[in-house]
Amino acid sequence: MTIPTQLSLHGFIATAPELNLTDTGVARFHARAGIEQFRKETDGSFTKLDPVFVDLVMFNKTAERAYSRFKVGDQFVASGYVHGYETGSGEREQFVARRVGHDCARTRYAVDRSPSHQPDPPTDQMSVVNAPANAVGL
Repeated sequence: MTIPTQLSLHGFIATAPELNLTDTGVARFHARAGIEQFRKETDGSFTKLDPVFVDLVMFNKTAERAYSRFKVGDQFVASGYVHGYETGSGEREQFVARRVGHDCARTRYAVDRSPSHQPDPPTDQMSVVNAPANAVGL
């Protein structure tokens, strides 16, 4: 069995996050993210280089939650994919985060482990059948 993996990115929020809607009404988070760079020297030490900046985007509920929780300077870890696209000035890339959180190695925070407050499903609209499910042919 192989372990399912995704691309990851860790860095810091470099610009104030923006939340807007796409043409189809989907929430979209956007911020520039900085990625720290280091060069290993021959003596074994590391020299800090200028950071690389990328566009970080998220959609739907992830976008809404990230907008309420991240601000400039926050360190994060995200998993997702790189999306390339064309603009009038050439090709660009953005990192589309499917999951994101604060970097626990660099951020102090408290975890709220209380149960989530999701409403119970309406029982008057649910029917329970104890019969076996029909098989679907492939």
